Amino acid sequence: MKAAILLTASGPMAVLTSHPSLESPGLLDRLRGKGIDKFLGFELGLDAARAAYGPHFTIVLEDHTQSDELRVLDEDGRRIFAKFRFGEMGPMTAHEPAAGGASPADPAAMI
Repeated sequence: MKAAILLTASGPMAVLTSHPSLESPGLLDRLRGKGIDKFLGFELGLDAARAAYGPHFTIVLEDHTQSDELRVLDEDGRRIFAKFRFGEMGPMTAHEPAAGGASPADPAAMI
């Protein structure tokens, strides 16, 4: 399991995933299903995420309504940034769709 912070168009989110990389095709499919096709991602130490969220971490990890492919730990940007220092974040992963490819979640593509 990996922990990460994703900076998306709708704001930061802290997630857990069983995928080996933030650019794994299965994870990207899950994110696209949530309307996220472009993001900056930073891996976090799993122990740091567990310590920051305490019992909530365990609740999310055991939530049967979410999948190990993508578990949303937090969607409150202020709280996420208060819990983690930049030095705790791993190298940045920048992901965006291929040039010219509009995402179905892109409102401009619906016009």
